[in-house]
Amino acid sequence: MRKLKIKRFLFYVIGLFVLTAGITFTIKSDIGAGAWDALNVGLADTIGLTVGSWVIIVGIILMFVNAFLIKAWPDFFALITILVTGVFIDFWLLYVFESWIVEDVFLAYGIFIVGMIFIGLGIAIYLQAKFAVIPIDGLMLAIHQKTGLSIRTSKTIGELIALLAAVLFSGPIGMGTLFITFGIGPLVQFFYPTFEKMNA
Repeated sequence: MRKLKIKRFLFYVIGLFVLTAGITFTIKSDIGAGAWDALNVGLADTIGLTVGSWVIIVGIILMFVNAFLIKAWPDFFALITILVTGVFIDFWLLYVFESWIVEDVFLAYGIFIVGMIFIGLGIAIYLQAKFAVIPIDGLMLAIHQKTGLSIRTSKTIGELIALLAAVLFSGPIGMGTLFITFGIGPLVQFFYPTFEKMNA
């Protein structure tokens, strides 16, 4: 039992660490952040506060939206995941890669691709902890549960909703945003079974 808890904890922390590193790479590539990340960056630039702070604020709002969709009480344990994710995002953006400016276009695309893979990988890993999910992924699971659509399609629908909101707040939307919007769902679907077997 103790080994199982440690294993789940490792899936949780490592997954979120990899996920937030991936998000940071896509933001720093300047090719276009993922829809939710573009929204958070746009909110930070327009209103103020850090990107991590907006991850937390938007996450809390989504927590209640997800509860409404599945007709259940809000998953207040998700607050832990929201806070950890927000702190990790600010850690990468403000301390590790604060002064990192990518000027070479080929390097930028390389960093973007690595970031995109890390996002899909991180989501697939931390979901195995079976702990409270990030509300963004909670929305994916809520749509999946509500409609019966695949994880891939449900993720894409959530990304499209965020994309519309990111446009309103002038987030860093570009070619990369489209890649992430339509590519993260398939990436999660690709990695998920491997880590599900590891967690069996």
